[in-house]
Formats: sequence, C-alpha cells, structure tokens
Amino acid sequence: MVGGVRNELGREAGGKVTFNELIRLLEANGFALVRQKGSVRYYGKAGWPNLIRVDYHGSRQVRTGTCHAILKAAGIPKP
Repeated sequence: MVGGVRNELGREAGGKVTFNELIRLLEANGFALVRQKGSVRYYGKAGWPNLIRVDYHGSRQVRTGTCHAILKAAGIPKP
C-alpha cells in the first residue's frame, strides 16, 4: 500500500500486532519487566501505580481487545 498511514510500530493502520511488538512498545514507553512466572509477565515503570500484566506468547498475534486493554492499562494510545 503506497502512502498508507503507519503507527509507531511501523505497521499499517488496522494491522495485527504480535506479542513481541507489544512488548517493544511497552519498553519504548518506559516500562520494564518486573517479574515473570511462566508465560505471564508483569511490567512496571517509575511513577506508574500499577503493574501491567501480559500473558506472553512470542510471535503470535494479540487479539484486538486484549491489545487495547493492555495499552489502556499502560496509558498508551492505541496504535
């Protein structure tokens, strides 16, 4: 697609996001891995009151609702 709108992940608007890309987005916004048990990871950052839970699955695509819930909890606008 020529001239398509791209988000901060470099994807075309409306494209699916993988768990790896979602983690990169969290880390780019100052979040760091605080603890992990199995595939469940918790991210936090200084000044942010809550930990962000991510059930990590690598290169699999994140469902839209799950992605939006994680980004909302982190205070990051939707890509």
